[in-house]
Amino acid sequence: MALNADTGEELWRTKLKSSALVTIWLVGKHVYAGTSGELFCLEARTGSLLWQNNLKGLGLGLISFANGDAAAAYTEMQAQAAAASA
Repeated sequence: MALNADTGEELWRTKLKSSALVTIWLVGKHVYAGTSGELFCLEARTGSLLWQNNLKGLGLGLISFANGDAAAAYTEMQAQAAAASA
């Protein structure tokens, strides 16, 4: 669920596999939501489901997310690896 920070008005709501405990991470235009061992990617503006991954073999526990700096470092590592193999 997303709320307007100024008014508290609900902007959108998306039903996920489970809602017992949901961890979220907002990155640009995407909201990543983890619950019951499954990862969902939602469009931040509308809450539309873009994809989901049930993370087979990784259990059903809590999903945690790296901070933005770690994600940027990973993206840079991928770019460097691609350049090195080209």
